[in-house]
Amino acid sequence: MTSLSQFAEVLDYDEALEKFDPVLGLEVHVELNTHTKMFCGCSTEFGAEPNTQVCPVCLGLPGALPVLNQTGLESAIRIGLALNCSIAQWCRFARKNYFYPDMPKNFQTSQYDEPIAFEGYLDVELEDGETFRVEIERAHMEEDTGKSLHIGGSTGRIQGAEYSLVDYNRAGIPLIEIVTKPIRGAGDRAPEVAKAYVSALRELLRALKVSDVKMEQGSMRCDVNASLRPRAEDQDAVPLGTRTETKNVNSLRSVERAVKYEISRQAAVLVEGGSIFQETRHWHEDTGITTSGRPKSDADDYRYFPEPDLVPIAPAAQWVEELRATLPEPPALRRRRLQSEWGFSDKEMRDLYNGGAVELVEATVAAGASSAAARKWWTGELARLANQQEKTLAEMPVTPAQIAQLQALVDGGQLTDSLARQALEGVLAGEGDPEQVVEKRGLVVVSDEGALGEAVDRAIAANPGIADKIRAGKVQAAGALIGAVMKEMKGKADAARVRELVIERLAPDAEA
Repeated sequence: MTSLSQFAEVLDYDEALEKFDPVLGLEVHVELNTHTKMFCGCSTEFGAEPNTQVCPVCLGLPGALPVLNQTGLESAIRIGLALNCSIAQWCRFARKNYFYPDMPKNFQTSQYDEPIAFEGYLDVELEDGETFRVEIERAHMEEDTGKSLHIGGSTGRIQGAEYSLVDYNRAGIPLIEIVTKPIRGAGDRAPEVAKAYVSALRELLRALKVSDVKMEQGSMRCDVNASLRPRAEDQDAVPLGTRTETKNVNSLRSVERAVKYEISRQAAVLVEGGSIFQETRHWHEDTGITTSGRPKSDADDYRYFPEPDLVPIAPAAQWVEELRATLPEPPALRRRRLQSEWGFSDKEMRDLYNGGAVELVEATVAAGASSAAARKWWTGELARLANQQEKTLAEMPVTPAQIAQLQALVDGGQLTDSLARQALEGVLAGEGDPEQVVEKRGLVVVSDEGALGEAVDRAIAANPGIADKIRAGKVQAAGALIGAVMKEMKGKADAARVRELVIERLAPDAEA
């Protein structure tokens, strides 16, 4: 087999899609927000001191027996139902045998051929409003592993590290793994489809309140499987290519980039006559490339067998229907309802969704702002700042309540739009709530008519030519005087009132 290392170059993406048809498979691991682990009573709180949330069960000590977390089971069933899956009338756990230093038992308690949920689908909305159906093969329960910390070196990976430490706090935390069927037919939109699917899945899980789905903390992780096959008239007759699995991609943007890179990389290998090696690969956020990890095992290599220490699960049909009744309004239907309530166009709502701002706008409206003002803030100034800082809107250090407070100050006449943006800078800098920032920075609008009138008179005296144009009926020239007044008053004047004062002095018969 030809070594992949011989082919470091990537093929132009458009050229790759002319020659090959991409097929994807996405495996998303979701940490449930239960208070205790999947098979023991240890806490699942994030950020505790290493190895302080462990016990004989999650450490795999001899004689320790697991007990299934009922809330974890309920969450698994609700996730399956929300994904339009069938719920198993009878299923059981299995032991998945492989060795990792951060897996204390040398096997993972998981599910294999008897998952709790199977045969479902999720319809996802693409950026142009088109809907793409992603079919779900299964959603199954399992436990998370611990975490290896590689000390020394520059990358945080084992290569080049001086030594490694293991934190078992995460070992045993409840996981749901959601596995898609092969995603065919996406073509050149495969990266977009992958991103849209993970985004829609995260939105659904957040609505179910089963996980905080914080990808940056690892509570939602995506493994991206990608393969290429030659293009043909009867594409269904072409067998699938050899896949690679890019592990633990932890942001929506990275999912999209990883798919695009793997398509271009694999295409370069195939065009040069090489073969794709079935393996796991590491995604490098800084360079935007993947590198080889380890050979990818097939299911037989894991030596699955039924877990002898846990009884089978047989959820009663009535209980499943009771759980179905707890499902929230589907996110897509909710968006359509909100769009109608807010009076937004299809494009405005699509921009909110693509920017990850729907929930932020909803919370801002709930805090007292108008829908139009909320949309303006989150898709305008905040979107611009987030883009500059390469952050998502949700990562910006400001709350919907603070944006509503900021807008209330504008609506009440205490701030101009310009001053409000300055106040927002203070909030983002950690200086407090909007009112505190306004007080500290002295940003309140000057409302003293005498001070405004004097500033207008000075601007007129300093610009006699412009004043004559306004007197002659060219009211649009007032903008220059307004700008002069705003500059003198450092943006703290009400521009509308300044315009009125200019017109009153120079063209009293004109409409302000």
